[in-house]
Amino acid sequence: MSDWPEHVRRNEARWDERAREYAGPGARGWARDEPEWGVWRVPESELGLLPTSLAGQDVIELGCGTAYVSAWLARRGARVVGVDSSQAQLTTARRLQQEHRLEFPLLHGNAEAVPYPDASFDFAISEYGACLWADPHRWVPEAARLLRPGGRLVFLTNAFLHTLCVPAEGEFPAADRLLRPAFGMCRVEWPGETGVEFHLSHGDWIRILRGAGFEIEDLIDVRPSPTSTTRWPFATLEWSRQWPCEEVWKVLRRG
Repeated sequence: MSDWPEHVRRNEARWDERAREYAGPGARGWARDEPEWGVWRVPESELGLLPTSLAGQDVIELGCGTAYVSAWLARRGARVVGVDSSQAQLTTARRLQQEHRLEFPLLHGNAEAVPYPDASFDFAISEYGACLWADPHRWVPEAARLLRPGGRLVFLTNAFLHTLCVPAEGEFPAADRLLRPAFGMCRVEWPGETGVEFHLSHGDWIRILRGAGFEIEDLIDVRPSPTSTTRWPFATLEWSRQWPCEEVWKVLRRG
């Protein structure tokens, strides 16, 4: 939309253009009853991203894409809302809703400014959604605004260490040495890519999360099993077994 920030409009165009590439993975995600997370598809039983009970909980997925995560939440009894800036991605999500006969609101919107009242949700989640493609100085305070006191935010994104090991040219897989400065990293634009990503140091994440009113409960370095496979080129299995290419943050909204 015309009033969205420049990086949001660029990411909207990027995901509209590439939505077809993600229709197949999205359909496979919808078909799973047991969640599998990240590029290595680590089982929920190992990572524990979701609360023990979601029945009757108000939940929002920030940057839902094809909404397979929202589908997992809805099947567990949550009243879920999915938000995404890409109409094309949401078109895939709506088709999969019909195929699986599972309905919940899907909102074409910006995760940095969600049109819901304060304290509307008990739980917020993002898997490579807003946590990667939205400005953390904006979407984190917005998530805090949307959550009720005691509500939780969980997000999975690229590990800080992994980003330091990717060449400036954006070539993959990650190297076994540091290739970029750790200080001052936030907005990242890869050569040849139209979208805008956001990568923070752990110190910067902590300051932004605490400044928005969150208490940090856990930070998980994701490690795939020795037999894991992935279709993504970001890091090899050997690399990801030695160093984390993904990380999970779990935080609590203070009262």
